[in-house]
Amino acid sequence: MPLTDPTTQGDFWFTFMAILFEGLPFILLGALISGAIDAWLPSGLMERVLPRNTGAAIFLGGLLGIIFPVCECAIVPVIRRLVQKGLPVGCAMSYMLAAPIVNPITAVSTWAAFQGRNPELMTSARLLCGFVIAVAAGFVLSRIPTASLLRGDVMAALSKAKPATGAEGPRQSGAHGIIHAMRSAQRDFLDVGLYFFIGVAITSIAQTQVLYRPDLQDGIQSLANNYWLAAPVLMVVAFVLSLCSTTDAFIIAQNAVFPATSKLAFLVFGPMLDMKLIFLYHTVLKPKVVLWLGIGLFLAAYLASFAMGTVLEN
Repeated sequence: MPLTDPTTQGDFWFTFMAILFEGLPFILLGALISGAIDAWLPSGLMERVLPRNTGAAIFLGGLLGIIFPVCECAIVPVIRRLVQKGLPVGCAMSYMLAAPIVNPITAVSTWAAFQGRNPELMTSARLLCGFVIAVAAGFVLSRIPTASLLRGDVMAALSKAKPATGAEGPRQSGAHGIIHAMRSAQRDFLDVGLYFFIGVAITSIAQTQVLYRPDLQDGIQSLANNYWLAAPVLMVVAFVLSLCSTTDAFIIAQNAVFPATSKLAFLVFGPMLDMKLIFLYHTVLKPKVVLWLGIGLFLAAYLASFAMGTVLEN
C-alpha cells in the first residue's frame, strides 16, 4: 500500500495531541496540589511563614522552585490557589515565573543538552536570568494594588478566605477533607484545562500553518544572522512552540544557525510566557495585566540575553 504525503490537517492534529498529552498530566498534578491546598492549608499560615519584609518574601519566592520543582503548566493552578489563600501577589508571581527555570530538573536538562557547548555557562546564565527577571517582576507587581491585578473571581475567593484576626481559617479533616480536595481539584482542572485546551489549539495552528512554512525559512535564516534581531526571532519561536521547560534546551541546542545569545533568550522567555500560558495566566490575572506582563517579560529577556551575550559568545 503506497504511503501518502502528510497533510497540513494531519500535522495539526499530530501537534495538537502531542502538546495536549504532554501538558495535561501537569495540569492534573497542579490541580491536585491546588485541591490539597484548598482543603488543608490554613488561610492564615502564609502570613506567618513568609518573611515580614516584602523584598525578602519575593526573593524567597524566586527560589521556591528549587524545593518544589514544577513546570509552567502545573504552576498556574497552584499559584491561583495560593493567592486565594493569602500568598502576596508579588511573591506568587516571582515563584510562578521562576519555578519552571530555577529548578534542578531544568538545570540538569539544560546542562545535558549543551554538552560540548560550555554547558555550565549556559545553564548558569539561564538560571540567573530567569531568577533576576522573576524577582524583578515580583517587585513591580507588588507595588500595584491587588484588586488591579487579579480577576474578579480570584479576588472574591481571596476576600472570602481571609480569616478573622488571629484565626487560621477553616480546615477539612478525614474523609471530608479528601472529598473537599477532590472537588476543588476537579473545579480547577476543568477551569484551567479549558484555557489550556484553547491555547494548545492556537499553538498547533501557528506551528503547523505559519512557523514552518517553506517560504519563510530563507527569511528566518537571514534574521538569524542579524545581531539585534536574532534574539527576538527565537523568542517569538519559543512563544509559538510552547515547549516544556524541561525539554526545550534539547530542541534549541542543536540549532547551528542562531548564536548563543539568542538561544539564551529562547530558554529564558519561553518558560515564562508562551501561547498556552497566556490563557492559563488569564485564569488568575486580568487581561490588561497579562498584556503588560508579556511586554515586560519580552523586553527583560531581550536585555538580559544581551547582558550575558559578551560572556556566552566568547
